[in-house]
Amino acid sequence: MRHETTIVPCLEPEMLSVNAIDRQKHLGTWYFKAAVSHREADIQKFRVLDNIVFTMEERANDTLLLTGHMRMGDNCIKQTWTYHINLESNDLELEGRPQRKNLLWSGKWAECSECIIFQEIEPPLDKEKGTEDSLHRHMLYSRSSNSSDMVAIFLKNAACHNMQANVTPRQEKGYCWIHWHPQ
Repeated sequence: MRHETTIVPCLEPEMLSVNAIDRQKHLGTWYFKAAVSHREADIQKFRVLDNIVFTMEERANDTLLLTGHMRMGDNCIKQTWTYHINLESNDLELEGRPQRKNLLWSGKWAECSECIIFQEIEPPLDKEKGTEDSLHRHMLYSRSSNSSDMVAIFLKNAACHNMQANVTPRQEKGYCWIHWHPQ
């Protein structure tokens, strides 16, 4: 009796074109669930954080404002990032970091319709030497603060693409939910 082995290919993420994105669907509150990468250095900064809540708002002239409320120990930290939608590209341009590619993916990779995946890619500072100061990570965000199977599925699909380094927030303390309203 012969047994056949079926090799299932890795599930590919589904990119969302930023110039055709449904902004109303993607604006609002997002809870950080996990980050993955090929290298520990790309996700190390998330290890000190207990939890993160982001708010995405639309500004004028194809600009998005991302505000993060992060808990580190007993401290709450607020940080903002401004992204410009490049109508001729599929990535968002982070203000002050034009070399960084910022891509949005559907939650399909985590089997989560209420999730998005944010990918950051930055080339090495010295391209000729291929130094280790590059960046390449994927971050999973959900509309829900509750965890479910989505994180395990996300980590499994990332591992299939050799992204073994991962971090999930501890979520041992309450969220730093600071209601912030722009002027």
